[in-house]
Amino acid sequence: MSITLDEAYYKKLEELQSLDFVLVELTLYLDTHPNDLTALQQFNQLAQQRQGIAQQYELEYGPLLQYGRSYSRYPWAWSAGPWPWQV
Repeated sequence: MSITLDEAYYKKLEELQSLDFVLVELTLYLDTHPNDLTALQQFNQLAQQRQGIAQQYELEYGPLLQYGRSYSRYPWAWSAGPWPWQV
């Protein structure tokens, strides 16, 4: 299976990376400010947004994660690169 690396591929990947960065930062903040309701709401909103983008990405380009955390199309596509960390 060959994946076409078009502009949308890179855009979705960049969106995921940006959201992951913000979610890590919010996680660190919430570790020290667990009662900040606004930050917690922002975290949950961004986590939901990330989940939607990741789902779209996986439908179009294949799994992001392994070990049962992402579904795979037929035929098995995990070995078909490039993997997200290779671009």
